[in-house]
Amino acid sequence: MRAVRRRDLHETIKTRDPRERNRRYGVTIKDALTALWEASDRVCGKRLVAMIPTLLPALEQHGRLELSEGEQAKLLAVSAATIDRMLGDVKIAAAGGRRRRAGFYSAIRREVPIRTFNDWKDPAPGFCEVDMVAHGGTSVAGSFIQTLTMVDVATGWTECLPLINRDGSLVVEAIKRAQSLFPWLLRGVDFDNDSAFMNEVVVPWCREQKLEVTRSRAYKKNDQAFVEQKNGAVVRRLMGYGRFDGVETARVIGRLYAAARLYVNFFQPSFKLKEKRREGAKVIKRYHNPLTPYERALAHPMVSEAVKKRLREQYRTLDPVALLAEIRAAQEELGNRIDRRAGGSLRETANGKGDVAAVVKDRGARGIRPKARQ
Repeated sequence: MRAVRRRDLHETIKTRDPRERNRRYGVTIKDALTALWEASDRVCGKRLVAMIPTLLPALEQHGRLELSEGEQAKLLAVSAATIDRMLGDVKIAAAGGRRRRAGFYSAIRREVPIRTFNDWKDPAPGFCEVDMVAHGGTSVAGSFIQTLTMVDVATGWTECLPLINRDGSLVVEAIKRAQSLFPWLLRGVDFDNDSAFMNEVVVPWCREQKLEVTRSRAYKKNDQAFVEQKNGAVVRRLMGYGRFDGVETARVIGRLYAAARLYVNFFQPSFKLKEKRREGAKVIKRYHNPLTPYERALAHPMVSEAVKKRLREQYRTLDPVALLAEIRAAQEELGNRIDRRAGGSLRETANGKGDVAAVVKDRGARGIRPKARQ
């Protein structure tokens, strides 16, 4: 009998007409919350809850709100979640009718672990820091060329590749190209938080290739100290701060980087931090003796003998003077392209003091070569 009664009761409940939920807060409360939100300079619901006890009497005192005691009690009892729900359409209208877009790639970014500068701990060759350098000149409007910079943490081996835009598929193709240029296989990539990297194309592809994917902390450039140093010492030193765009210009930049990679990796020594310690207010840094990436690769125990043999053979075929001449020729062509685009009235610079072509011609006429950093 009890089972029958429960079944009959259940059927009775199912056949009842659905009733709308009684709303506790009406239009008056919503209008009052809107006034309070505007008076608070549009803060979030959690902050507005804390401000209502102070803000409400002030608005009533100056005649901006007229509420009954019951309405005042409801305003003082409202929760932050209810405020955000009731003011949802008001906030959209205040933003010009556009719903605020949450970070589209935030979910992907959260899945990628963070790696700081101190987390490297002498990795094997193949772990790279990756960054993008924009060649937009004084404006970031429109489309312009980007340089993808990849630096091997263990040896300092640097590869730079031009991209005509920031598309994720182009980033993948550039990493594939870089993989064929590095003397060893890639083991991991460390990105910053740029959406050109933290997206549904690049991160999944890297994981499919069995690459360890990490990222730096937001707004902490020291987490990527290796690639940031090469962005200045290699990319900006070669390209300057002018604006470059177009497929043909990208081809010229590609020729420039093809010569520069050999010159930088085989003939340009650089310092590498050995230790850093603090004594009071003073930070003391010690460095290893300056070596080229090629020399660091030969000395590294985790680089195979076959790779070292191939590097030695390649080194014997290289002429640093011829490579430097190729670099200067590509820089001159880039400078001429900028001059033609500007109609001769505007000359963009590679070093902030003159255009690329003029600097190269002047140095060539006087037999001046770039100075090593002191």
